[in-house]
Amino acid sequence: MSYLTQKTIKNSISFNGIGLHTGKNVNIVIKPAQPDHGIVFKRVDLKNNNLVYPNFMNVSNTSLNTTIENEFGAKVSTIEHLMGALFGLGIDNALIEIDKIEVPILDGSAKEFIEKIILAGIEVSNSPIKIIKINKEVKFEDGERSILIKPSTLSLDIDFEIKYKNKIIGNQRNKFKVYEEDLTDVYNSRTFCLFEDIELIKKNGFAKGGSLENAIVVKESGILNPEGLRSNKEFVNHKILDCIGDLYTSGYRIVASIKCSQGGHFLTNQLLRKVFQNKENFSILEIKEKNLPHTLINRNLLRSIA
Repeated sequence: MSYLTQKTIKNSISFNGIGLHTGKNVNIVIKPAQPDHGIVFKRVDLKNNNLVYPNFMNVSNTSLNTTIENEFGAKVSTIEHLMGALFGLGIDNALIEIDKIEVPILDGSAKEFIEKIILAGIEVSNSPIKIIKINKEVKFEDGERSILIKPSTLSLDIDFEIKYKNKIIGNQRNKFKVYEEDLTDVYNSRTFCLFEDIELIKKNGFAKGGSLENAIVVKESGILNPEGLRSNKEFVNHKILDCIGDLYTSGYRIVASIKCSQGGHFLTNQLLRKVFQNKENFSILEIKEKNLPHTLINRNLLRSIA
């Protein structure tokens, strides 16, 4: 069985939960799809013009989540954790039916998405995968925040740092070789916020469904969640999860090296827009197995589904 051919899920998977920002109960069903279908969202609560493609050019909001929107105004929001799970497990094709605007937040991480996709099984086709190979260095800056992408031989390396004045979060940095290392800590890392920001966030219409069950809340020198952190780098690891999910709005897995300081949804989206403005920055390659060694697959995840 080749891991360098396109994959979908073997069986449909259902999720039910609260939207982090809308506070509404939502159902989604992830269904198998044919090769070259790609990842597509379908708003089943809308009768017409209800397909929404998770492409970086369709991203209409990057404030506290990634929202995609089609030309008719149909939206799907907070897609980043699910997209990160699909990226990490190598799912190229899936139809995601959703009955509200927002993907459920579940526990604030990608943990449940990963677990259920693995249980559903993965169907491997005979169609070769495509990858995006970065050819030139591209950088996007926004004040003190920056994100840079440059060529890499065969891997996707992410080097990410965050800087917070809060003593609990502080300055954290972590690096991952996405196709080679165990990403369990990344996928298990939950979204987070500062307690003092909650009032303003809610005043702006966000986090209506937020709770200690789906987000880490940091108050001064303590964490309000009774269970504490899942790892000592959970904050920066969650940012890496968001980055992976947002990178998948490029349409394919990427071979590149990324370095980001204090980034988020906005920086990643702006970087992709800048990369794809110039055809000299990238190549899209169809991969035949004989041309690529094993480093393009996440061996740890694949072992767990074999």
